[in-house]
Amino acid sequence: MMTTTAQRLLDLAAAAPACQGGDLLLLLREANELYQQGLESLRQSVAARFAGLRTRDLVAAVTAAGMPCDASQDRDELLLLLTLTEWEMTPAALAYTEMAEDAARRGVSLIPEE
Repeated sequence: MMTTTAQRLLDLAAAAPACQGGDLLLLLREANELYQQGLESLRQSVAARFAGLRTRDLVAAVTAAGMPCDASQDRDELLLLLTLTEWEMTPAALAYTEMAEDAARRGVSLIPEE
């Protein structure tokens, strides 16, 4: 059976509480890569779904989705905002966010300390 990006991300998030230090950092790195892959996959889908929409209609769609935007933003930015509103509510993205926040509380982060 092939594991989807979302399922693997959920599996990593479920395993994270039992990990510490370097092992948790490895899980977090893999989860971050999967998060980015999932986001990009959805961005492509959103771009295809809204391909025929005029920019002003995209602005209206982004506003209706609850994201602040304005007509000066280009099409790619607007599509990314739509993607983010959809992606951030997926179980995989929510699990990753919770995983990263929990790891940070335990002193593990992908952002190096200075």
